[in-house]
Amino acid sequence: MSITDSWSRLDGWLSQHAPATYAVLAPPATDAELQAGVALPPEVVESLRCHNGLAEWANLLPEAQPSTAAQIAENWQLRIDLADEFAVHPPASEPYWHPAWIPWADSDGDLQVIDVRTGRVGMAAHDGTGDFADGWPDLASYLVAVVDSLHTGAGVNGWYPYLTTHQELWWDRGPDQRAVNDEPLVRVPSQT
Repeated sequence: MSITDSWSRLDGWLSQHAPATYAVLAPPATDAELQAGVALPPEVVESLRCHNGLAEWANLLPEAQPSTAAQIAENWQLRIDLADEFAVHPPASEPYWHPAWIPWADSDGDLQVIDVRTGRVGMAAHDGTGDFADGWPDLASYLVAVVDSLHTGAGVNGWYPYLTTHQELWWDRGPDQRAVNDEPLVRVPSQT
């Protein structure tokens, strides 16, 4: 399934079950927005042509939230500027940062990255090293897993989808969360 197909399925699910989250999806990136900053791999361009990140913060995806093209360029440059300050020590197999990593999503400074050399998706901690152990072979596979999780109620790397009383999607650790910020959570119903 293509990235565009996954976004289309995600849009449809959100509009029906979590319209408050659907409302914060940004419109597609313009050609000018896609040209500003770091060179983007085709899968990131395809995603940004569906939605250029979020208009405001939402718990849209497990692990990290999709960035705008401008945020991707900004985060990439920041990590390039900081990379020399971080030494990697065994047993870490990945560096703090690699120029071939494109930070397509952000979670309070921890970045979900795509390695353009291999297409694999992993995480780069703001104060650690890159980690691809629990990652995905590519962005398309990750988005399929997210959409499938919404339709089945299953988890994605230990993150489970819930709905808030405000019609928002919420991802949380563990299958038995009952509340967030003193507001009740309801597990996403299985549609299979």
